[in-house]
Amino acid sequence: MSDILPAVGLIGWFDVHERELPWREPGVTAWQILMSEIMLQQTPVVRVRPIWEEWVRRWPVPSAMAAESTGEVLRAWGKLGYPRRAMRLHECSRVLAERFDDVVPSDVETLLTLPGIGEYTARAVACFAYGQRVPVVDINVRRVIARAVHGRAEAGSPGRSDLRDAEALLPTDPVRACRYSAALMELGALVCTARSPRCADCPVSGTCGWQRRGRPAHDGPARKVQKFAGTDRQVRGLLMDVLRGSDDPVDRSRLDQVWTTDTVQRDRALGSLLMDGLVEQTRDGRFCLAGEAG
Repeated sequence: MSDILPAVGLIGWFDVHERELPWREPGVTAWQILMSEIMLQQTPVVRVRPIWEEWVRRWPVPSAMAAESTGEVLRAWGKLGYPRRAMRLHECSRVLAERFDDVVPSDVETLLTLPGIGEYTARAVACFAYGQRVPVVDINVRRVIARAVHGRAEAGSPGRSDLRDAEALLPTDPVRACRYSAALMELGALVCTARSPRCADCPVSGTCGWQRRGRPAHDGPARKVQKFAGTDRQVRGLLMDVLRGSDDPVDRSRLDQVWTTDTVQRDRALGSLLMDGLVEQTRDGRFCLAGEAG
């Protein structure tokens, strides 16, 4: 497969087109890269950058974050979405401070034992923070491989074959392998995009299986479009906005005001926040972020 996505051409393209992202700068620590990878899950770079930069200044090492309350970390997370990521990262900071002396482990197996760290994040940290030759597979990499290697418009459901395919493409030299992994991700993010791929600008268009087949349309199940307006996710976000904006617990009446369209949905959203541990209820019946009930 390496002749389909040749390292020389792809890395050469990356050398020219690599975005200047703060977590790629020299001197960035494994902890700071870990924070960026958690934030970037399902969230655009433009929204992540200012929050990440603030967190690096505020919590440069895990123990600094571990000393904060969960509620304060959730407050600092702002509107990045999926706030359970912030809660799990806070749990991870405590484990790193207590068990690893503020050092993020370098091997995938140990990283996978940390709270909130899955296959992708563990491999991304091992690769981008420690220079290890391990496959790093996100949705962009899966799409590039599906098109260039397998000639399909879309990647389909994730599976273990994704890691095997990605590993088979890696150069043997760890330094080049890490660079290659980053280039694959960048190609999917900037050129081989989901909706409007820029095949004329692609450095591997001449060997791309999808291009050679005439760019056939996806013949599998239609991709589900995740809507936001009117969903429980939106209601949860509105409720969290109220709690993040208050230093003190708030009355139920303030929460009721944020969503009057469907009171059953609002109650369900609040109940799910309580169940997830993102929100707590005080003894007098008010509501606050996790760890701030007193």
